[in-house]
Amino acid sequence: MQRFFTTLGAPLVLLLVAAPAAAQQEMAMKAPQGKDYTVTGTVIDVSCKFGQGLSGESHRMCSQVCADKGIPLAILSSDGTLYVPVSAGMPGESQNGRLKEFAEQTVTVKGKVFEAGGARAIQIESVSRKL
Repeated sequence: MQRFFTTLGAPLVLLLVAAPAAAQQEMAMKAPQGKDYTVTGTVIDVSCKFGQGLSGESHRMCSQVCADKGIPLAILSSDGTLYVPVSAGMPGESQNGRLKEFAEQTVTVKGKVFEAGGARAIQIESVSRKL
């Protein structure tokens, strides 16, 4: 009987341990579900806005130069919510190119919003300047 348990028991234990790990890995690989959303706010240079308090039309050119150097641009809504633009394609792909021309201006952005850990990200579908 002990030999039967040893022969059958080890693979059974491995199966019981591996199955939940595989299910957990499968759940982690599923794409998060975003919601279609429209955001109106100001395109900001995250570093200068929060690090030095710089913003506004007089800061526009600096924001554009920073964007070219890789400093992230984001959308700050009128209620103070910060939306970090992310790509649906390649992870880490900057969205600065889509926002640079609107630096320090009010825009309306349509896209999918994702929430996690108190932060909000948006996959941009369209950007237009709000007049």
